[in-house]
Amino acid sequence: MSASPIYLDAATAAPMHPVARQALLAALDDGWADPGKLYTQARRARQLLDAAREATAQTLGVRADELSFTSSGTTAAHGAVLGGLAGRRRVGSTLAHSAIEHSAVLHAAERHVAAGGVANPVPVDRLGRLDLTAWSDAVRAPGVALAALITASHEVGTVQPVAEAAAACSDAGVPLYVDAAQSVGRVPLPAGWSVLTASAHKWGGPAGVGLLAVRKGTRWESPWPADEREGGRTPGSVNLPAVVAAAASLRAAAADAAAEETRLAPLVDRIRARVAAEVPDVEVVGEPVLRLPHLVTFSCLYVDGEALLHALDRRGFAVSSGSSCTSSTLRPSHVLEAMGVLSHGNVRVSLHRETTEADVERFLAELPGIVAGLRAEAGVVGL
Repeated sequence: MSASPIYLDAATAAPMHPVARQALLAALDDGWADPGKLYTQARRARQLLDAAREATAQTLGVRADELSFTSSGTTAAHGAVLGGLAGRRRVGSTLAHSAIEHSAVLHAAERHVAAGGVANPVPVDRLGRLDLTAWSDAVRAPGVALAALITASHEVGTVQPVAEAAAACSDAGVPLYVDAAQSVGRVPLPAGWSVLTASAHKWGGPAGVGLLAVRKGTRWESPWPADEREGGRTPGSVNLPAVVAAAASLRAAAADAAAEETRLAPLVDRIRARVAAEVPDVEVVGEPVLRLPHLVTFSCLYVDGEALLHALDRRGFAVSSGSSCTSSTLRPSHVLEAMGVLSHGNVRVSLHRETTEADVERFLAELPGIVAGLRAEAGVVGL
């Protein structure tokens, strides 16, 4: 019998936190009514929603009335970009953004461009870190309505210089939107932003809950048809049991974040060092120090990315990739492309609260042989 599977793709979705599971089950009994109505069951649902919003806002360091729950992190990102641009249309129609934003942000930018707007991508260096000089020039240009910067790369883990980028935005009078999906519940949030989004299943909450925070005084206009729910920022009823579970698990994850960083960061360092030393012709990508504590990415020459993921899966390892031939587009990751690093045979490993040292050791023990086997099948030998 094969060894038990090891899940190493928390950057996509972390396993559900036990607190989320408990809260979800409890809220299914108490949180099914419409919190907008006036009868007893609805008032109980409203209490649950208000408590979840208050707890989440406290963790994020925002006011409860600045926070809305959305149907996903993607919906929140779309709303952040399109709403931020709509609110400042009199100023101009240019969106300045890093070249390594999440695809949700880039898709919103594409929609904006298709409607006649402008999107100006700002480059990053080979470690995936924002070019601050280019950023300052971009946000100072005439007609910039909004700037967008991910707090830390979802593909390679590089933490972005958000405070410095925010200072440049402040000097230029441009609001800054940050996609904090990989940071919330894991590392302290940077200051200086006007709009923030996050996604519950990244920290161990249920899928289908996004966060959209819009600071008071920020010019932001909902891009959706009018709706009275969630402060008019996002349409439709919230999935209240899932929202309650997201809030409970965020509080738990944030409370454990410092301890988890202390535990996981050395394991990531071990992967970075051992992969570089034990797998020939491999490039470990991303900033080695200023990085997320749970995520590491490397690329292997002479290996097809999809074949590598399947081979790892057969041995019980669930990992992700940004390499070519792993998506319907058959294109390399736009993040790796912007960094100018190797994208073939790319593997992203992201750890979580259930990951053990033994899991990491097993992965490191089996990876060199798996890569060598794939290279041999492809006729690449003698490395």
